[in-house]
Amino acid sequence: MIKDNQQHFNRLHVVLDAMVTVISYLCAWWIKFRSGILPAETGTLPFNIYMGALLGIVPLYVLLYYAFNLYTPKRVQGRRLEGWNIIKANTVGIVVIFSMLFLMDSTVVMERMHRMPIEASDFSRGMLVYFYMLNVFGDVLMRNGIRYILRGMRKKGYNLKYVLLVGYSRAAEEYINRIRQNPQWGYSIRGILDDNQERGTEYKGIKVIGSIGNLFYILPQSHLDEIAITLGLEEYYKLEHIVALCEKSGVHTKFIPDYNNIIPTKPYTEDLLGLPVINIRYVPLSNMFNAFVKRCMDLVGSILCIILFSPVMLVTAVLIKATSRGPLIFCQERVGRHNRPFRMYKFRSMEVQSTQQEHKGWTVQNDPRVTGVGKVIRKTSIDELPQLFNVLKGDMSLIGPRPERPQFVEKFREEIPRYMVKHQVRPGMTGWAQVNGYRGDTSIRKRIEHDLYYIENWTVGLDLKILLLTVFKGFVNKNAY
Repeated sequence: MIKDNQQHFNRLHVVLDAMVTVISYLCAWWIKFRSGILPAETGTLPFNIYMGALLGIVPLYVLLYYAFNLYTPKRVQGRRLEGWNIIKANTVGIVVIFSMLFLMDSTVVMERMHRMPIEASDFSRGMLVYFYMLNVFGDVLMRNGIRYILRGMRKKGYNLKYVLLVGYSRAAEEYINRIRQNPQWGYSIRGILDDNQERGTEYKGIKVIGSIGNLFYILPQSHLDEIAITLGLEEYYKLEHIVALCEKSGVHTKFIPDYNNIIPTKPYTEDLLGLPVINIRYVPLSNMFNAFVKRCMDLVGSILCIILFSPVMLVTAVLIKATSRGPLIFCQERVGRHNRPFRMYKFRSMEVQSTQQEHKGWTVQNDPRVTGVGKVIRKTSIDELPQLFNVLKGDMSLIGPRPERPQFVEKFREEIPRYMVKHQVRPGMTGWAQVNGYRGDTSIRKRIEHDLYYIENWTVGLDLKILLLTVFKGFVNKNAY
């Protein structure tokens, strides 16, 4: 039944989620008021008042679970992602409940029904905290139990989806690789149809069973759940005919494009008044809300850091002026967002140089240009602290790809594929590459790989993770000369 109709399974899931919510709520009430584990509270509301609140809580949580994609098929959502979505949905739910209680001076409906004044402040916040924890635990446990049951069924040959691939290509091989690596998804590939490969050609146990023309005869006779179109780029002219055949048969059809060699990124599709448009790269920070959140974090974070590190900066300034001649702050042109140049600030850590000497290249180990104080402040990244003022100005961010000098940008844009993508976001004082050890005289290709990962996978959580890693292992680095 589950295999034939995902909607029935989703309805069952909604019922189970509602049951877990009710049971978690009842358990939280029992722990708080009847278990004897906690001190008794005075002025508590009647039991029926707490139970009446469930009439709003259960629909709220079901809607939140839907909003956080918790009713998508388990084949396409891993356990970690599902668990994280459960935590997010429950966190939003409990914040909504607390906000409602905070805004209400009294529950007018309850007062009329029971003819007694009931203050929202009488509703136990502690019980709601227990409900939050129990509901997260209960829902994760229930969903993993369902996952375990489905996996057992699939091992016995039940609840499988039978798939036929149309076209032998790199896309077909990648699809087969993923199916083989994730047997818990419950897909069984019956074979491949292709016009260019001989019958019997095999890839990891999956054979070519005929030409694409055989699809006309196979579809009415075979009990297939899905057709996956995996044509090579050179065969896309066949796509319209194949889709028409599949649509007539009523079999669910997927299209797996063969463009990984051309667009090795995470493209996404948007609808332009009915015209599907594929964006080659997904950049979360191109979203105005995301950009606003990150800018607020930059402003607050840079102000706090300036205050926190002001004694360190003051001592550093005194030491630099006392030990070497020249300006306190070293300004250097770097390339920022949208390829625009800006002046980046650092504490001067080298002897004063001519413009030609500055363009000599990266600093290397035991570089004679570095002063005694400079060695210490470079090793501990104290020389980077003036960039907090670049962050305040909006030239930089606390977290992002490190900016390079214009001559290196011109060099790398020709040598390293996708190098210029890093300039779609503000450069940062620290970044994903730096906390993974790619800093200073290290592989520029690896650095770009990590920068691209950050750009395409940005979240507030990732920024906080990088900040924490910077605190623990980013300030002192063996590659910082």
